[in-house]
Amino acid sequence: MVADVGETVRYTYRLRPGATAKAALLAEWGRCRWLWNEAVHQHRTGRKPTFCKLSKLLTEARARSSWLRDGSQVVQQQTLRTYALALQHSFNVKGRGRPRPKRRKDALPSLEYTRRGFSIRDRRLRLPGGVTIPVVWSRELPSDPTSVRVYQDTIGHWYASFVVRRDTTPAPDVEGAIGVDWGVITTATTTDPAYDLPYLAHRKRCAAELAKLQRRMARPRRPRGVKSSSGYLRAKRQAAKLARKAARQNIHDARVWAKKIVDNHATIAVEDFKPTFLARSRMAGKAADAAIGAAKRELVDRGLRAGRRVVLVPPAFTTMTCSQCGTRAKYRLGLGVGVFRCDICGYTACRDRNAARTILATAERGRAGADDVRHAITSFRDGGRVRSEPEIPRLPATGKR
Repeated sequence: MVADVGETVRYTYRLRPGATAKAALLAEWGRCRWLWNEAVHQHRTGRKPTFCKLSKLLTEARARSSWLRDGSQVVQQQTLRTYALALQHSFNVKGRGRPRPKRRKDALPSLEYTRRGFSIRDRRLRLPGGVTIPVVWSRELPSDPTSVRVYQDTIGHWYASFVVRRDTTPAPDVEGAIGVDWGVITTATTTDPAYDLPYLAHRKRCAAELAKLQRRMARPRRPRGVKSSSGYLRAKRQAAKLARKAARQNIHDARVWAKKIVDNHATIAVEDFKPTFLARSRMAGKAADAAIGAAKRELVDRGLRAGRRVVLVPPAFTTMTCSQCGTRAKYRLGLGVGVFRCDICGYTACRDRNAARTILATAERGRAGADDVRHAITSFRDGGRVRSEPEIPRLPATGKR
């Protein structure tokens, strides 16, 4: 018997429904929302609705109402199943409240289909009622999906989130090692210039258009408590879509770059960079545009899935340490200094390239003082510990030392 080496994950794709498909999805959501609210009413009136009781009530309601019969029984059953699970969690999970009614102006559409309620034909998602929706296949599914969640986000975009099994077998063995230093002018500088991640300035390119939309929002803005005008809401949606587009481009670039590094290196030494302080500096906008945190998460997660040796090296003194002789400079390099010069051996290199080589040398020699970051790196002749695979944290995205 072959052992199962897969993991259950979600693969999310953008949907582009037409006017007919969008109307069908919203009508289906209206039925599911009514069922959810009816289940909440059943609980509040003391009838203690279990999933079996709710399923029986749904069967009776579908027999009486043609409006419910026009919808898919699969998605309606899944709505009641989701409610029953939420009700159970409200008793068992600390801090989880009772399910509340979903109001049309607040709740976003979300529909769950099991395997017998959807299919993929001609690379299109087919739902009950003859609804066919084109899917933007940004990557191939690793296996046949067992369920799909179709939902709409706050700016009106529709998505399909497929539940699939992904193979976790380690990637083929490769040789080589690489060090990664995070920056702002160049998002990621590596020991090999061919693998650098440049600052692509996706948000900067759309800054003029975004400013135009923000001025358009400012003109019809009304005081708090007064309903916003349609012009203000329209400009607000357009500005949100523009910002979301830039964020998607950053994520795509990070995924392509991380895959390139993981496919060609067995050891990946990554600067354990927490860039929160950049949000309070004059480089906050550029640092946010660089999306260092997103690139770091993608590189670490992809490296671990591929079975590579990923080492997080504390950033203390990496810029001040010579990668050639291991001597630490007696002064800090200002952000305006782009070249590192060693006073001992005369080695000269780009400051970020030197830091990347120092990070790699630190990881290969098994030292990175994680318990005493301030005095971790003095030379390559002594040192502490390196945080490796089991201790790698999942850090949120934000800035630089």
